[in-house]
Amino acid sequence: MSNDFEIAGPAGAPATAPAAEPVARLAVIGAGVMGTGIATLATGWGVPTVLVDVAAEKLAAARGEVAQQLRLATLMGALPRDITPAQLLTTTDLGDLGPVSAVVEAVTELPELKATVLAAVTGLVGAGTLVASNTSAIPIDELAGAVAHPADFLGIHFMNPPYLITTVEVIRGPRTGAAAVAAATGLLGAFGRTPVLVGDGPGFVVNRILQRMINEAARLVQQGIATAEAVDQLFTGCLGHRTGPLGTADIIGLDNVADSLRVLLDRTGDEGYRPCELLLDKVRAGDLGRKTGRGFFDHGGPR
Repeated sequence: MSNDFEIAGPAGAPATAPAAEPVARLAVIGAGVMGTGIATLATGWGVPTVLVDVAAEKLAAARGEVAQQLRLATLMGALPRDITPAQLLTTTDLGDLGPVSAVVEAVTELPELKATVLAAVTGLVGAGTLVASNTSAIPIDELAGAVAHPADFLGIHFMNPPYLITTVEVIRGPRTGAAAVAAATGLLGAFGRTPVLVGDGPGFVVNRILQRMINEAARLVQQGIATAEAVDQLFTGCLGHRTGPLGTADIIGLDNVADSLRVLLDRTGDEGYRPCELLLDKVRAGDLGRKTGRGFFDHGGPR
């Protein structure tokens, strides 16, 4: 079941689109926080996008979210004024993908689910089509075992929100081909992003460090050594971080943080990645961060 939805964002401060190979159509699999943000980025840079999810209600919410994020990104000067936002197609049926230049998988951070989705998607697209996972921590070569054409597969780890953060971690797995790396670089260039290429391994670079830092910060609060406010103030005031670790966790989603920590714990055996009880308590209570209105901080309602 599909739904054509035209999005036209208001004019805002200018941004300059880089010279890059045109992207005919992008498929994004998963209409959660990251999938919706990636769809915003793509449509905002004029790339027609099909967003796929098994839940029709999530797709309905995603259409509103993309429209809202396009307005916000335009007002902030994060999208080019001279590009008209492209069409967003939403569907619950992978059969509606049609011809696409690339596929970005952004489903929940569960290895078995990602493998199942990637197997289904790569069975539908032809050899030579770039397929990327937006996984936060699962090794790319582990997921490559499920795809039809491993040479076409790599990791593109967008940061949240993708339409505002311009640097992207690109992960080349042992079976990733040079053509896939070139295609990913071209795709990100079409979106005004700067790719940084890294090797494979649990958590890659950003989350191998960040998730451990978030967990330790949460543990300090759990132990009563500091408040969440004090932890983040020290990171922003002393280290110049734009957002402290616990504020960052609220942006990511505490459920996603816990899932990533479990992946890292299982694959490294390092107990420092075992999610601390305060973090798990918040997840069990449904206090997941900005998306629910409360996490380590009060955000005044769902976002």
